[in-house]
Amino acid sequence: MYPSRFRYEAPRSLSEALDLLKLYGEDAKILAGGQSLTPMIKLRFTSFEVLIDINNIPGLDYHRADSDGTLHFGALCRHSDLEHSELLHRQQPTMAAAAPLIADPIVRNRGTLVGSLCHADPQGDWASVMLALNGEIIAASAEGERVIPVSELVVGPFQNALRQGEIAVEARVPAPKGTVSGDYLKLERRVGDFATVGVAVALESSGSTVSRAGIALTGVGPQNIKATAAEQALVGNSLNSGTIDQAARLAAEAAQPKTDHRGSAEYKRHVVQTFVSRALANRQPARAA
Repeated sequence: MYPSRFRYEAPRSLSEALDLLKLYGEDAKILAGGQSLTPMIKLRFTSFEVLIDINNIPGLDYHRADSDGTLHFGALCRHSDLEHSELLHRQQPTMAAAAPLIADPIVRNRGTLVGSLCHADPQGDWASVMLALNGEIIAASAEGERVIPVSELVVGPFQNALRQGEIAVEARVPAPKGTVSGDYLKLERRVGDFATVGVAVALESSGSTVSRAGIALTGVGPQNIKATAAEQALVGNSLNSGTIDQAARLAAEAAQPKTDHRGSAEYKRHVVQTFVSRALANRQPARAA
C-alpha cells in the first residue's frame, strides 16, 4: 500500500522546526527515528499534509550525565546508542538491561528513546523503564519549554500529552539519592517481538533499606502500568523473601491483562509476579567506573 501524499520538510535547527510546526499545526507530523511512524504511514493508519524530519538538526543525539547523576537523552539518541552505553552500565542498570531488548537490531539502529515514549504503545518497553525511574520529557515550543512527567505523558493507547506546536526534545532521569540497582525482564514470543509481559524494577537503597522503589509493567494493560502499591510495600524495608513476595503479588494485582493470542490473562498475571520476584532477587547494581 502506498502512503498518502505529503510535503517533506527537513529543518536544520530546532527553531526552524518549531516555526514549521507552528505554521502547519495539526497537519504536521514529526519524524525522528521513524520506526513506528513509517509503518503507520505505509498502512495509512495515519495521514497528514507535512512531514517534519528533525534528523538534520545538530546536537540532539546526546546522552549524558550531570555531575549530580541526572541523566539526559536527546530526541535523536538511538536505541543502539543506549544498548552500547558505558554510562548506563555505570549509572542506570534498569536502562542498561532494557536497551538490548528493544525490538531488533534494525529498529534499534534508527529508533529513538524519546520517539518511543511519545508513540505511547502499551507494549513499549521504554515507557515502563521511565515510569520506574520517575522520568520526564522536555517539550519545546515557540513559547518555551515544558516538563512532562512520563507518568502524565501517556493519556491512552498511542496518545500522548504533547500540545499542538510542541516537540519532545529530551528525556530526563532524575539523580538517584541512594545506591542504585534494578533490572528489566521481558517475555517475547521471538526475538524482536513486542512484549507479552515486561517488568521494570528500579531501586535506590541506603544500606540494606530500600529508600525508593520503582516497578512498572509492559503489555498487561491499556497503557504501561506503575505498580504503586508494590513500590510502597518495599520502601522503608529491607529485601527478603517476605517483602519480595508481597511486592510481586501486589504488582500482579496491579496488572490488567487480557486473554489473546499471546496467552491467557491468568498466565500473564503469573508472569508479572514471577518477573517482579526474580528482578528484585537478582537485581543488577550499577557498575563501578
